[in-house]
Amino acid sequence: MQNENIRKMTDMADTEIRDLPTLNILICYLLYRIEKNVEVEQLYEIAMETGIINYFYYQDSVNYLLTNGLITIENIRGKDYYVIQPKGKACAEQLKSYAPKSCRDRIVLVALKYFARLKYEQEIKIEYLPDDNGCYINIRCIDPKYDLMDMKLFAPDLEQAKLVGEKIMLNPAGFYGKIIELALSNEEVSYDLTDN
Repeated sequence: MQNENIRKMTDMADTEIRDLPTLNILICYLLYRIEKNVEVEQLYEIAMETGIINYFYYQDSVNYLLTNGLITIENIRGKDYYVIQPKGKACAEQLKSYAPKSCRDRIVLVALKYFARLKYEQEIKIEYLPDDNGCYINIRCIDPKYDLMDMKLFAPDLEQAKLVGEKIMLNPAGFYGKIIELALSNEEVSYDLTDN
């Protein structure tokens, strides 16, 4: 009896989706919600990053969606993209309630973070430059036409330098904004010249 209860609790704790129709809805829902074509590799990476989608079920779902015309693969500028079709949009709109909201939210959130990370990696370049006494972190904020910022920070070792780099990459725009805000709010030190 106790082993059976443990098995039931384990099954309940397992959040992996093992239902192909639910997964079909989730993939259509994702493509519908983010309103953009997604590279073949990107969709795979997003699905695996959720932690709720098994590789084999993912492959079966994508094959089903392609075979039944809910999504297609289109080559755009030399890259293959999944493109949601009207049947896929209808599936996302009409059947979304059959996929748990927590799963819908999770896959969309993972995708949004994934695309934000890709954007940040194009706008911010971080390079680690080891030195005899520690490690420099070279941070460049890049605009299509200009280098908005190019600065070096020093850290005592490579591990701490990477920690700083990871923190910057969590919100590069916020980091850049704080640097600009700090520069604009910086004031000359006032000196007390009163005689005592």
